[in-house]
Amino acid sequence: MKTENRLGTEKIPRLLMEFSIPAIIGMMVNGIYNIVDRIFIGNAPDLGSLGLAAVSITYPVTLVLLAFSLMVAVGGSTIFSISLGKNEEHKAQHFLGNAVAIAIILGTIFMIFGNLFIEPLLSFLGASPDVLPYAEDYLRIILFGAVFQSVAITLNNFARADGSPRISMISMLIGAGFNIVFDYIFIVQLGWGMAGAAYATIGGQFLSMLWQLNYFLRGRSNVSLKLKNMLPQKIYVTAILSIGIPAFMLQIANSILNIILNTTLVSYGGDVAVSVAGIITSAVTLIVMFVSGLIQGMQPITSFNYGAKKGDRVKEVLKWGTIIGGVITTIGFLVIQLFPEAVVMLFNQEPDVVELGVPAIRIWVLGFPLVGIQIVWANYFQAIGEIRLASFLNLMRQIIVLIPLIFIFSRLFGLYGIYFAVPTADLIAFGITSYFFRNQFKKDRM
Repeated sequence: MKTENRLGTEKIPRLLMEFSIPAIIGMMVNGIYNIVDRIFIGNAPDLGSLGLAAVSITYPVTLVLLAFSLMVAVGGSTIFSISLGKNEEHKAQHFLGNAVAIAIILGTIFMIFGNLFIEPLLSFLGASPDVLPYAEDYLRIILFGAVFQSVAITLNNFARADGSPRISMISMLIGAGFNIVFDYIFIVQLGWGMAGAAYATIGGQFLSMLWQLNYFLRGRSNVSLKLKNMLPQKIYVTAILSIGIPAFMLQIANSILNIILNTTLVSYGGDVAVSVAGIITSAVTLIVMFVSGLIQGMQPITSFNYGAKKGDRVKEVLKWGTIIGGVITTIGFLVIQLFPEAVVMLFNQEPDVVELGVPAIRIWVLGFPLVGIQIVWANYFQAIGEIRLASFLNLMRQIIVLIPLIFIFSRLFGLYGIYFAVPTADLIAFGITSYFFRNQFKKDRM
């Protein structure tokens, strides 16, 4: 196959550029539209800081949906790439079909149960009486787009693994671009408030899904999506879900972290502190999206060459990925340290939000130069199918390290202790990941 030859023979820097740049652009646009969502909400006269707090409160729920979607997307596309590297196209076809079927099933289940328990769920997540109506208006509509998001994310990953990173990039551009347009129409022009922001989001996801389906169903892809391959089979479902567990656990960890973070922030700083956390999360997520795009571009190249037993090429992918990942988060660190007020005021200009947000965001990113490297190294284990270790490293920062630090530091230092817990966890996570990464290299003799 053409994809096999290129992934196994093309120069690594050229492959990384071709696969990572579209993914980075797509992820960046994806991050930007999330930020634009919050900018529209935060600056709307009838929403403001309460609207921002509502989005922050609902964020753990959307992370759980993302967790299920990525479990299927990353797990399926990784084993899909490894299968192509082994010249097992028949298996690759079944992994694609089964992954799409699982995405549809999980999205439907999420939509039904999410809507059944939405009010007690939001109360559990820490929504105050003032924030609850905004959060419910937003989340109820988002849940109805669960299938759109799940299928779009799954097919995005498979498009890259199929050798078409541009298709994936265009899909994200379509989703994000229309989301922004819909935001302006629904929030600014029609005054639909939180419901308008939610309709804008699921509208973009729906169009993104249609684009990907067109690619895989119309014979444009190297491996086509066929109805006969969508019947779930245990052997394929098990492989997809088992390899996707690290990605799933990472997002679940993010969800748990956000629940604990929001409830702790409410206790020490009220709704304003939750709003500030939402702003920081948006800014940091935009930077991390660059690294996410990088590792998405690295994944099919790493997985293919690992499956083809070309260790030198795997090593070269990691060398370039480490350099680029570190540079990305270092630049993000410098921008936030130099212009913190501008970053905060982009989302909200209320004096109490700005006053707390400026020092908080500076503290939050103190360990950021190491984060890009840590993400690249941790995701190497995902790409080569080392599921247990990848799961541990993905869980380590958010669950094993950061959550205890939040409890300890908040008791010792109050509100600002919560912010200092983040860079401390970044440093510890980097050290532990470095240890396992070095040992893996010795084991693989690369």
